Amino acid sequence: MADFKNKVSENVDGDFFVDRTCIDCDTCRQLAPAVFAEASMYSFVHSQPQSADETRAAIRALLACPVGSIGTLHHADAKSVMSDFPMPIEGPVYYCGFASRDSYGAASYFIRHPEGNWLVDSPRSVTHLVRRFEQMGGIRYIFLTHRDDVAEAASLARRFGSRRIIHQDDLSAQPDAEIVIEGTAPIRISPDFRIIPTPGHSPGHCVLLFAGRFLFTGDHLWWSAQRRMLDAYRLACWHSWEEQTASMQRLVDETFFWVLPGHGGRVCLPPHEMRREMAALVRRMSA
Repeated sequence: MADFKNKVSENVDGDFFVDRTCIDCDTCRQLAPAVFAEASMYSFVHSQPQSADETRAAIRALLACPVGSIGTLHHADAKSVMSDFPMPIEGPVYYCGFASRDSYGAASYFIRHPEGNWLVDSPRSVTHLVRRFEQMGGIRYIFLTHRDDVAEAASLARRFGSRRIIHQDDLSAQPDAEIVIEGTAPIRISPDFRIIPTPGHSPGHCVLLFAGRFLFTGDHLWWSAQRRMLDAYRLACWHSWEEQTASMQRLVDETFFWVLPGHGGRVCLPPHEMRREMAALVRRMSA
């Protein structure tokens, strides 16, 4: 629980605040950009909510925060806001919320599908989410983009009888995973789900292309709202920037509308714009 006495100095006065336990994971800035902003290595409240919608967004951020660093003096009903998660993105795709400290606050996603639902990376295994997953038909597969974001995948797999998917080169993070990907060739699990190995951020990093529209990118690729472009972060590349650049090049000719990352901004663009953005990013990375 956030401590008002330990709040960061940049917070503007008002009901919401961020304390010094913040790990700068970006969750709150993605969910409530009108309220939260980035300082040096942490977030802060740059503007108190000005409407009911902004207040609800700030409470979503409070609930999703992996370390409980957001506090409020507001008396809103957090339980009613909890019902917003999983939060619809488009069609059968949802953002889970309830980010885990173990994955440094990475986003996770839920996909409803008639042949069995998918979870992309892992949130906290909180009672509300487990109940909602049950109501939505359970989880057949848990796709793990890479070793950093497995969080509570094992416990969720046990709860739902799910089959976890991870690459051999990141298998140490989930050694008893049921499906192990090898090599760099794309693999189609079913007509709607295609796994594309993208080594670089980690040796076994992979992305998931769903229905030719949604690309779940882990820590490989995201949208920078500040720079208004697709981006990758060299300082967060734990394995090989050269391999990550080559992996990015392989995605240039893929067709997708959405980039749905673990960290960083989500974005939806027409495929021709997405392809142009991807090519520009590869040029910047190569330089």
